[in-house]
Amino acid sequence: MKYRWSPAPPQPLLAGQLAAQLKLSPLLAQCLLNRGLSEPEAIGKFLQPRLKNLQDPFLLPGMGQAVERLLRAREQGERLVIFGDYDVDGVSSTVLLIEALRRLGWQAEFYLPHRMDEGYGLSQDGVENCLQKFPATLMLAVDCGSTAVATIAWLKERGVDVIVLDHHQISTPTPEAVALVNPQVQRTASVPLAEQTPNLNQNCWQDAGSTFTELCSVGLAFKLAHALVKRGREISLPGAADFDLRPLLDLVALGTIADIVPLIGENRILVSAGLDRLKTTERPGLLALKRVAQTPPDLGTYEVGFQLGPRLNAAGRLETAEEALQLLLARDETEALPIAQRLDSQNRERQKIERSIADEVSGALRARFNPETDFAIVEGQLLWHIGVVGIVASRVLQEFYRPTIIVGGDGDQWRGSGRSIPGFDLAAALRECDDLLVRHGGHAMAAGLTVRPENLDALRQRLNELARRALRPEDLQPLLRLDAEVGLEEISLASLAELGQLKPTGQGNPAVQFFARNLSHQRPLQRIGADKQHVKMWPTDGAITHEALWWGAGKETLPVGKFDLAFAPQVNEYNGRRAVQLKVLDWR
Repeated sequence: MKYRWSPAPPQPLLAGQLAAQLKLSPLLAQCLLNRGLSEPEAIGKFLQPRLKNLQDPFLLPGMGQAVERLLRAREQGERLVIFGDYDVDGVSSTVLLIEALRRLGWQAEFYLPHRMDEGYGLSQDGVENCLQKFPATLMLAVDCGSTAVATIAWLKERGVDVIVLDHHQISTPTPEAVALVNPQVQRTASVPLAEQTPNLNQNCWQDAGSTFTELCSVGLAFKLAHALVKRGREISLPGAADFDLRPLLDLVALGTIADIVPLIGENRILVSAGLDRLKTTERPGLLALKRVAQTPPDLGTYEVGFQLGPRLNAAGRLETAEEALQLLLARDETEALPIAQRLDSQNRERQKIERSIADEVSGALRARFNPETDFAIVEGQLLWHIGVVGIVASRVLQEFYRPTIIVGGDGDQWRGSGRSIPGFDLAAALRECDDLLVRHGGHAMAAGLTVRPENLDALRQRLNELARRALRPEDLQPLLRLDAEVGLEEISLASLAELGQLKPTGQGNPAVQFFARNLSHQRPLQRIGADKQHVKMWPTDGAITHEALWWGAGKETLPVGKFDLAFAPQVNEYNGRRAVQLKVLDWR
């Protein structure tokens, strides 16, 4: 087995009661229970996400102060500059706020930092360049700023107020911003650090709904726009009465899906409505992007996350994200299409660079990797492109399943990104390595850092020590979460349509995965693909047979005789014909 199989505990009595009460199948009821949903009212809201169920934006910490300071800036004619970030979340947040604020009467400019020249977040170089271009007395830092204590203090000395709108972890002490709109404020204040990593086996739906900790920065930007419109209507602000927030939801879905935050709580509502907007969007930049990416009409989280998102990210990874932002602000297709085509070209270049570094790292690791002692991976090299090291870290983690940090650069300070596995809080671990690092920040599962190359070996040793203390050997085999054991007769077009009510799926609300026992092959396996790297099979229980595809099977050992199969069910549409197809995850 490639994975540790982790079937959810069956709850036939409760699932049966819910199924009868809500007129659902027992299988869907079990899947809902697996996602921490056992109350009919919560299930109803989950299966039918509605914008009217969004909570009051003023419940967010710092929102009241942010709105009052922004209103004062508008009243006094102050220039406001939005300091964004170069990933899809940062870019979509910046575009959303520029559109909303300008339409409501603010003098708003925007600035995106350059990854190579200015580094990550609200850096000293970044804000100096920003203010040189746009002298302002108020800065709105979006998707960054929660740890920028020194930079915000420097701005304060120069008479520049800062509002931080961010979802990343917060430093201690906190920055002296006039408003810190970050759900982590209340979370950090009330929950011990050890308990701040979400557990998908617990009921995080109701919790997240009340604390907003699932939101990324574009979700927070939407909440800020909502708060401004709400307060604006109370004080008769020009333009607020007829301001429609719904056309902004395509941007919210784009940034939220691309940032891989949990699709629960408010995110489920925003992404559900946002995907509907994305399918019918009239935004020229998104129309052009969908065209070059050749997305299907029925856009889902996969297409946004793996087709649209990477193309928007490519610009910021290789140079500056300015073109991604200009694409989303484009007024017509004539302006948008050439930008979308350039982003598509940059994405292909990014993939080429990424593959080259990933192959180099994997090749070196295979020669010396010891699974018994290597609990964390830290690799760095002169001239590795810092724009792709995060993606390389993800690829290396997939192969070796260890917390992984990849760094690169061309001077005496190298920058990098890390990705982690459940059970190892990477941001907390980097805080334990503070003496070895120039700077660092991020989440439990992903973080960024700057390190001097001479400290790389010490960082590797320290992280390995921390990982050996935190992780058990069994944690180093990836977990395969399975919703239920099923018979093949339970998987039909009708049952898949019903299970489709769980969409949009993603982080925090994963796509359904099942397993079936004692299967055999109805006919011989067939290798397909240009390099015969995929396998098509026809598993049967003797009564029902489904076609199954094992993508990237490569040289893996193939099942023979009787076997159990773990799979994700899907609908295959070909030549107007719809049929059940199983995506193979593992076998035993």
